[in-house]
Order: sequence, then C-alpha cells, then structure tokens
Amino acid sequence: MAHWRALIVLGAAQFLMVLDTSVMNVSISQLVEDFDTEVTAIQAVITLYALMMAAFMAVGAKLGDILGRRRLFLLGLVVYATGSALTSVAPTVWVLAIGWSVIEGLGAALVLPAMAALVAESYRGRDRAVAYGVIGGLAGAGIAVGPLLGGWVTTYLTWRLVFAGEVVVVAAMLVGHRAIKEVPRTGPRPRMDGVGATLSATGLGLGVLGVLQSGTWGWVQPRNPPFTVFGFAPTLFVIGASALVLYAFVSWERRRVARRTDPLVHLTLLERPALRAGLLTMVSQNLILLGLFFAIPLYLQVVQGFDAFETGLRLLPVSATMLVASLGASRFARNVPPRRLVRLSLVTLAAAVVWLLATIDPEIDDSQFAGAMALLGLGMGLLVSQLGNVVQSSATEEERSEVGGLQYTAQNLGSALGTALIGSLLIGALAQSLTTHVEDDPRLSQEAQERTSVALEAGISFVPTDQVRTAAEEAGLPPAEVDALVDDYASAQLKGLKAAILAAGGVTLATFLVTTRLPTRPDTTPPAGDRGPGTAP
Repeated sequence: MAHWRALIVLGAAQFLMVLDTSVMNVSISQLVEDFDTEVTAIQAVITLYALMMAAFMAVGAKLGDILGRRRLFLLGLVVYATGSALTSVAPTVWVLAIGWSVIEGLGAALVLPAMAALVAESYRGRDRAVAYGVIGGLAGAGIAVGPLLGGWVTTYLTWRLVFAGEVVVVAAMLVGHRAIKEVPRTGPRPRMDGVGATLSATGLGLGVLGVLQSGTWGWVQPRNPPFTVFGFAPTLFVIGASALVLYAFVSWERRRVARRTDPLVHLTLLERPALRAGLLTMVSQNLILLGLFFAIPLYLQVVQGFDAFETGLRLLPVSATMLVASLGASRFARNVPPRRLVRLSLVTLAAAVVWLLATIDPEIDDSQFAGAMALLGLGMGLLVSQLGNVVQSSATEEERSEVGGLQYTAQNLGSALGTALIGSLLIGALAQSLTTHVEDDPRLSQEAQERTSVALEAGISFVPTDQVRTAAEEAGLPPAEVDALVDDYASAQLKGLKAAILAAGGVTLATFLVTTRLPTRPDTTPPAGDRGPGTAP
C-alpha cells in the first residue's frame, strides 16, 4: 500500500480538476439564471478555463524543471484553492471568470504537468501503465461523480458549495504531500523563455477566440461582429493571425535551440511518431468529450426542462461506463497494442454518436438515451486509459515535465476547442435553421417574418421555448403566430443540437487518420536511457 500512496495524492488532483469541469457543465442553466446572463457567456467562461490551462501548460512544465516538480505541484494546489475560494463567493459572471477560468486555470496549469511527471518518476514498467490506467480511471470517476454531485448540490443547495468543498480537499492533499517523492535533478537548471511563453499563449488564445466567436460573428458573411474586415466577418482573420503568431513561436523556439539557449518547448519532441500521434489523439479526445458535454446538458436542461440533478442522473451511464472501461482497460493493455484499443474506442464512439443522434427528439426516450450514453462512456473510457502512458513512455526522465506540459496542453486545447467549436456550431445551426423555418412558415405574416429576421441579426441564444413565447407575446404577435414561432424555434433547437453532435462524430472519424503512428506493441516502454527497475527491455 505504501508503494501507491503517492498515486493517491497525485490522482486526487486529477480527480478534482475533472470534477470541477463536469460540475460547471451540468450547472449551465443555473449559472445563467444566477448571473442573469446567457448560455454564450457561460460557454465563454468554460472555454476560457480550458484555454488558460492550454496556454500556460508549457510554462507550468518549464517552471517544474526550474523550481522542482514537487514544489510546483504544491504551489499550484495553493493557487487552485485560491481560485476555488473566489469562485464560491463570486457575485458576478466577471468574478466567476476571474476565480474559476483564470486563477483556477493557472493553478491547474502548474499542477497537471508536474503530476504527470511525478507519476512517471514514481512508477516504472508495468506499474507505470497501471498508474496511468488509474489516473485515467480517476478522470472517469470525476466525470462520473461531477454531474451527479454537482447536479444534486446545484438543485437542492447551491453550486457554490462544490467550490468551497474543493478548498477543503486541497487542504487534505497538502497535508499528505510527504508521500510524494521527487528524483533530484542533475545538471544546470533551465531558464524560462518569456518570449516563447508570450507567443504560444497569444497564438493559442487568438485561435480559440476565433472559433468561439464564429457562431456570433459568422465565418465569412458577417452576422453580428464588432467590426468587419473588407466587408467580411473577422473570424477567419483572427484565426489567421493565430497561425502567424504560432509560426513566429516555432521560429523563435528553433532560434533559441540554434543559439543553445533553453526553449519553452523542444520541438524535436514532436518528431517522435508515437508522441505526436498520442498528443493529436488527446486533442481529439477532449474536443469530442467536452463538446458533447456542453451540448448534451443543453438538450436535457433547456429542451427537456430537467434540473441539474435530473441532468446528472441521465449522464450517469456515460460516467459509470467510462470509469469501468478506463480502469479495466489497463489489464487489456498488457496484451493488446494501444493502437488497436484506441481504434476500437473510436469505432465505439462513432456508434454512440449515431445512436445519440437518433435519440435527440422533442420527447426523450430515457432507455434509448441511457444506452447511447453508456456506449459513449465505454468508448471514451477505452480511449483515456491508453494515451497517458503512450505519451509519457515517449519521454526520458529529463523530459517528463516538458512532455507532461505538452500532454495537458493537448488535452486542454481540445477541451477549449470542443466547447468553442461545438458551441458555435450549435448556435450557428440554430440561427440558420430558425431563419429557414421562419421564411418558409406560411402561418407567419410578412411583418412577423421581418421582425424575427431583425431580431436574429442582433444575435440568438439557446433558451427555453417559454422565453421565446414570452418575447413573441410582448412583441404583440397574435396567438396563432406566437405558437408558430415557438414551434419553429423548437425545431431549430433540435437541428442545432444534431448539427453539433454530428460534428463531434466527424471529429471521431477524422481521428483515425492520426492513429497510424500509435504503438503496435502492448505495454509501451520508455526510450533508451530511461530504463529503471522493472522496466521491460
């Protein structure tokens, strides 16, 4: 048991940070109500949280090499708890964004790369594969507990208690910090690459911002942007600026290596096929998972009218099967190659998306929905169980923090893109579908169609049909036209949700293209020079 004490503390950090995100997703409707805001504002808060982690993971990894991974892990926990405390008392959505998205996001960016490196340092060979299977299982447990715990607390008490409770959990982890051991670093300490950190954070931020706002701004034809560029929506120009900044980042990193100064990221790491494939698959994994976990609660809460606890109950099948699959797959990993398990998981996810599309109806069929959720969790659990070990087994001891930074950058970039892309596609498809329905609806007068068109140009939100009915009645529409407009909006909602889920299915199929370089042997082993006791030759 003493051998696994460090894993208990380190795994608790993984559990806590996954729990955090799943609680926020299931509480979307309550947050909208409490802060008197819109779904798109909460979408932006969730996206910003993942973006802060993605943007600063590489910085956190480098700080781990400079200050020591154990020390940075503990410091990150303190920062994270500070953000949780502020979130628990946030009076406005702006304070929520500062406490949760910014401060907690920065704390997680310090904790997670150090955690990945410390797990790899603490366990070797098959123990390492088991440890990463447990970490994946705890991620599944966080997703399992999050919707149910968050839903119950949000419905019957207040979501704020979850974040207050996180402070207590972090305090307990700090008390047990002595279980974590760190291999002393040999050689000179690296230096921080400030220019590289700025360029990488700016490039990633611009890219995610462009995707996040695409639903509001439009991709090419301007919908409701703050400005236009040569008459076009600014979306593609912002994404193009992101590409230019990231190109400058790559050039700067190569220049630092040529001058024999420490880069933020050794880009040569990405030349390793297994590592590159693992990271790209991680981006897809989190894009799919977080995209669906943004869209599905909206279907349950906004369309079906369930409260947060009822939503958590209906998400329980995906959480339970994800936990079981991620823990159980570590046994299969001893005999089945990672590539085969990952491809099996992608086939399972694609089947789950097809099943889910068939269940998105005005009246929910609970048994069919539960089946689709269970299959989704099975596929995701198989996926998350493999990738941590694939990525970390591609690194030497000296590269642990840096590769951990890349690992969690990939995961959180996928999370940010998932919430931003799937959310913007949902809103964009909702607007397009509603426009078509209204124009083709013979029950609506020309005046009603024109007034709806003007309202759509000002922006659209994903709201309950009761709000649409109230707005139409306040606008003075006759009862028959109010009913027609509500029907059109309800149909557009379902089409928007199906478009978002279908996009997640498309990403699932596209991920097959990056699996060709995943390891074809069970129990992937570290590169030469990183063989410790118990590591297979």
